[in-house]
Amino acid sequence: MTTTRPSPWRTPFAVRTYLAGAAWLLAVLLSRLLQVPESAGWLRLRTDPGGLLFYAACVIGGRNFVGAGLRALRRLRLDMNFLMTAAMVAAVIIGEPFEAATLAFLFSAAELLERYAVDRGRRALAELVAIAPEDAELVEDGGTTSRVSVEALLVGQRVRVRPGGKVPADGTVLAGDSLVNEASITGESLPRSKRVGDRVFAGTMNGDGTLDVDVTADARHSTFARIVELVRVAESRRAPAEQLVERFAAWYTPIVVVLSLAVALIPSISAGQPDVEWITRAITLLVIACPCALVIATPVTMVSALTSAARNGVLVKGAEHLDTLASVRALAVDKTGTLTTGQLTVEQFNLLGTGDASRVLALAGNAEERSEHPVARAIATYARASGISTLPVTEFTAERGKGVRAVVDGVAITIGTEEIVGDAVARSAPATPPGAMRAYITTASGDVGMFTLRDVIRVETADVLRALHARGVSPIVMLTGDSDEAAAVIGASAGVDEIRSRLLPHEKVAAVEDLRTAHGKIAMLGDGVNDAPALAAASVGLVMGAAGSPAAIETADIALMSDNLLALPYTFDLARRTRAVVRWNIAIALALKVALGVGAALGSVNLAMAVLLGDVGGALFVTANALRLAGLRPGLPSRRQPASTAWERPRLRPIRGAEPGRDA
Repeated sequence: MTTTRPSPWRTPFAVRTYLAGAAWLLAVLLSRLLQVPESAGWLRLRTDPGGLLFYAACVIGGRNFVGAGLRALRRLRLDMNFLMTAAMVAAVIIGEPFEAATLAFLFSAAELLERYAVDRGRRALAELVAIAPEDAELVEDGGTTSRVSVEALLVGQRVRVRPGGKVPADGTVLAGDSLVNEASITGESLPRSKRVGDRVFAGTMNGDGTLDVDVTADARHSTFARIVELVRVAESRRAPAEQLVERFAAWYTPIVVVLSLAVALIPSISAGQPDVEWITRAITLLVIACPCALVIATPVTMVSALTSAARNGVLVKGAEHLDTLASVRALAVDKTGTLTTGQLTVEQFNLLGTGDASRVLALAGNAEERSEHPVARAIATYARASGISTLPVTEFTAERGKGVRAVVDGVAITIGTEEIVGDAVARSAPATPPGAMRAYITTASGDVGMFTLRDVIRVETADVLRALHARGVSPIVMLTGDSDEAAAVIGASAGVDEIRSRLLPHEKVAAVEDLRTAHGKIAMLGDGVNDAPALAAASVGLVMGAAGSPAAIETADIALMSDNLLALPYTFDLARRTRAVVRWNIAIALALKVALGVGAALGSVNLAMAVLLGDVGGALFVTANALRLAGLRPGLPSRRQPASTAWERPRLRPIRGAEPGRDA
């Protein structure tokens, strides 16, 4: 059960702001009605009704920041609360209750706006949390059903999802078929068809069919729960710009305090008595120097960007990763499962020599049932479709990037690349068709077979890479374990700038490090745990199709939850626009301070103007500017964008690595 965050407009802080504003307004009206001068004079208090209401506004509004200001003074870490406290007290001392009350009210209002700004960004996360269902229909052993809390569901239990209901837990469909809207996980608006054996995720919306689902993860470990938690953690982490602003404020605030004291004291000492005009200017300078808008310029932008990304199916695990991605120009991409669908299919199986082809295929199919590698899944699927019988597998060893060794029905076999089966086998095999790849099987009895496999490029790949080139992302380098010929076919269709083929997993790491040396910051896009070393070596690691894969989500700095590339240009756009918004917010906040500071020194900016323009106005600007990021949406890249030079002249010469057939 989730708890609802109270609206910032209904908190005690907000109530005190409203009361201070009401007291201030009534005091102004009474002072004008009774024609009482606003100024009381040095060390004098006003006792008329309007004056008393001004002091009441100071006390009520001051409750919002005076305590924090005094604590900052005790710690000798002066902040904006201390600056406002000092300015308000000084205004009362010099007999300016109107200025003091105006400051107390408007500063509280500015703080309330800042709280709203941060809350507005986080509200998207709260809406995300609210999507999660609170109860489920549990199917008992006898077929009866009962309503239970989602928190009470256990792995292995069976739940029923009625038409229009929410899927209560991650699981696998046991019965039924329906369309399920997975926008809360992947950001995709179109529902996906779900049948027996398909995976479904907690928090997604069922369509018009009834589904029985086998629970595979409890409420705390569902894909949805991991997304919410990682977004929360990401929002608590500070971006480099935010850290810079905090370091700046650490020395900026004491300097402003000293400067304000100089403005107040030097003319007064020269005159031999307190100079109220210069003291008022010093107070105004204190107010102007308050770094309210400057302090919230970065966090409100980052919160808006991170929650917007999460709602669009992009999980960013920290603001610093978004900031780094904004500087990236070079991109390394895995091939299988990233540029291609990853759904390898066996086109043909040939027995090289004499022997029983059905027997060899059965040995291969039973062994590959033990592996999750795309090549293994393709061989196992092909063998099952050929009607092989089930054989016992007594030994099984996988050699990463090479293949497997196993003992099936008492026969020792080896399946994989030529490196694991031997170069002599590869030399005796017929040529591989363009764009295809091959895997071999050898048995202890001397049988040799060859599988010809093919992968299919994603329909959106060429458009997405064209869009990235138009955004200045170049070079885009494809990393693959495939042969030169197979890699060249996919690379030409995709529109990459460079191909590095025949790479083992550790050689992909070396390739990423080489690209990082040549091009500076580099992003690596892969499809899961097999690419983990290369993802870690990159400046920013991106994983696509991460929904339902805990390992993929944990591996990446940025996870594209949907299994398509359309979110990639959006992610680059979001990173760059976020950095631009942060820079604009900081620049405008500083420019406001400088302009108002000069005006205060010249006596043309009073205290009310300083608070209204410097605090309220600044807070409103940075908030509105940051919330523009929420309007950015993924979509099919435009073909009207001009192609870059790199796109027009792709460098498609393969760079050899190790051996073919090794794409992870």
